[in-house]
Amino acid sequence: MNNDLFSIIIKLALAMICGGILGMERGKKNRPAGFRTYMLVCVGATLVMLTNQYLCEVYGTGDPARLGAQVISGIGFLGAGTIIVTGRNRVKGLTTAAGLWADACLGLAIGVGFYSAAIIGGLMILLVMSVLHRLDDRLVANARNVDLYMEFQKMSDLGAFMVKIKEFGMKITEIEMTKSNSTEDIGIAVLLTLKLEKKRPHAEIIQVLSQVEGVCYLEEI
Repeated sequence: MNNDLFSIIIKLALAMICGGILGMERGKKNRPAGFRTYMLVCVGATLVMLTNQYLCEVYGTGDPARLGAQVISGIGFLGAGTIIVTGRNRVKGLTTAAGLWADACLGLAIGVGFYSAAIIGGLMILLVMSVLHRLDDRLVANARNVDLYMEFQKMSDLGAFMVKIKEFGMKITEIEMTKSNSTEDIGIAVLLTLKLEKKRPHAEIIQVLSQVEGVCYLEEI
């Protein structure tokens, strides 16, 4: 399909709108990549497809999907930049990175003129990022495995805590010593994974464990 001026304007405008809508959702959650980032990625991907089509039409050679394929793989560097690992080994930014990749794919679909897939795909991406995260949070909050970051004053406090864990009907499946980020003189910090006998709200688990003697700090990660 030939790209006249009107078609180019429509495609780039649609890419700006779709990318902006997705970016607004991320921006409201104060994520590293927000409104303008998503908009630029989607417009850029659309522009790449338009350029690829132009090269094929004008010069009559080349693969019409070649530049688009480079966008799919090249967007990884931008997505990787939004993923961070906090001092407590908590990984953040995975959804934002995946959203940027999907945003680029959306731009490619718009650029090639596949509007029905672009609009339906864009709505589904928005649904996943804005609505289904609540379901995801609910599933995580009631899972049988709980990942915790904990700080103790001394090693004996950790030993006493492990005894209490058994009394509460829980089991430690993984444990790792780590560096404390506290400004106080904390003797030991650990990352551990608890397995529950049955599903219980994690908030309830944290409240019970935080009252165990010797626990200086407790946080779910």
